[in-house]
Amino acid sequence: MAKSTREDALREIKDTFGLVPEWLRQVPATALPGLWGQMSEFYLAETKVPNKYKELIGIAVSGATRCRYCAVFHTELARLHGATDDEIAEASMMGAMSMNASTFVNAQQIDYEQFRRETLQAVEYVKSKMAKSGKQASREQRPHA
Repeated sequence: MAKSTREDALREIKDTFGLVPEWLRQVPATALPGLWGQMSEFYLAETKVPNKYKELIGIAVSGATRCRYCAVFHTELARLHGATDDEIAEASMMGAMSMNASTFVNAQQIDYEQFRRETLQAVEYVKSKMAKSGKQASREQRPHA
């Protein structure tokens, strides 16, 4: 397979978006083909994580990193993929809550192994309560070890 060039990437970007955004024009020539490859083959592609969910993750991360560029980009693409204003707000709140708790446990220097054990113990407890009540976590809600 021939190595992609800057010109190839620019052509594909224009075919995808109808224009080449200035920020992509400013990516160094040697880096653009690789960056565009990742964007087109993973980020924008249909993968195991649906694009709407990837964009909602992007919204949470952009809030946590305080990146207004990412916030507008991910919000608009989330809408493109069917996200509602309520889903966007929840993704934003998840980013805020994660940063809140992360700041606290890191500043307190909570023992990681204890934190991990307690998390797994809590998940097992919730699973057993759900089993007793006949409830089952939906595929999207099932905790992962």
